[in-house]
Amino acid sequence: MLILTASMGSGHDGVAAELAARLAAENAEARIIDVLLLFPLRLGTALRRGYRWMILRAPWLYELIYQVFFVGKRAPGTSPLTVLAAARLRRLVDGWRPDEVVSTFHLAAQITGRLRERGGLACPSTVLVTDFAVHRLWLHRGNDRYLCPNPDVIGYIAACTGRPALRCAPVVRPVFGRAVADPGRVARGVGVDPGDRLVLVSGGSWGAGEIVATARALARSGRYTPLVLCGDNAELRRRLRAAGLGPALGWRDDVPELMAAAYALVDNGSGLTCEEAFAAGLPVVIHRPISGHGRDGARAMAAAGVSACTGDAAALLEALDLLDDAPTRKRRADRASALFRSMPAEAGLVSSPKGRVLGLDERRAGQLDDAVGQAPDADGLEHDP
Repeated sequence: MLILTASMGSGHDGVAAELAARLAAENAEARIIDVLLLFPLRLGTALRRGYRWMILRAPWLYELIYQVFFVGKRAPGTSPLTVLAAARLRRLVDGWRPDEVVSTFHLAAQITGRLRERGGLACPSTVLVTDFAVHRLWLHRGNDRYLCPNPDVIGYIAACTGRPALRCAPVVRPVFGRAVADPGRVARGVGVDPGDRLVLVSGGSWGAGEIVATARALARSGRYTPLVLCGDNAELRRRLRAAGLGPALGWRDDVPELMAAAYALVDNGSGLTCEEAFAAGLPVVIHRPISGHGRDGARAMAAAGVSACTGDAAALLEALDLLDDAPTRKRRADRASALFRSMPAEAGLVSSPKGRVLGLDERRAGQLDDAVGQAPDADGLEHDP
């Protein structure tokens, strides 16, 4: 199995690593490739640096690019960048001969779709969508199958691609669902009062977004103590400490325990950290989400009832206060945990035994349940001939 990821933050890498671990537990060999390394002249590195700069310094520019190229009606169906990486991926596949290629990043899905459509990829290609909201760059009719944890977009994916789309559980390390922790001990470990109500605040591995303002709103309320996960953003840690805004933590290995001890997670994305919180039974509030896919994913999660989405400090505090009501808290947790009752992603792969059961024979027989969307005559996307 060849798994394609992209080091755009850590979410795609985290999903790829967990999927590979699950396949290894089933005695299947899995290799992970960062698709950015397939581009010539270090273009992939430039793409990552440019994206990080926009997210941290110029979110308006990323929003403009997102509106034009990701969701715009006149945007090209296939990213022109795919041509630059397709040849190298084809050589890798020809040398390794995997049973299947799985993409966990939208640009990888474009590359595999192009190759598969033109006969340059002999093995099946599956796209594991890691965003809760799906934009057009995830979707290429050349791929064989789509897996997605958001049941609300399964039909849309199938209609746009004409390919089977299956609902799967979020790909999260199992430790998040098993971790237990004493809130008082955790509080003492990070240097705050054991009686404080801890709220985890995350801006992803890059510490993006309005994290300082969020932490300040929580601290000033007097009801919550922000515990900020800064990732690798040393500048953010310095700003928080200078403002006296609670523990500002760098990269941590004990996030499952922190989630087990926290009252809630306040995030500004809609990716893997939120899904880890869902697995941990920790309520999620997405506050002032980052531009583009972050905002659309936050809205999709709120529409699904698995999180709240807020835009100002008063709304954030109100959303957190509501979680003090036990029935409200339980309803939110139940909706989030329901995502994990879907089949595991590895079971939906074309080359897996269950994936084959969900394959052509069943689709022809019309025996698919509501976990699968299928639209063989769809013409929602145009691609280069």
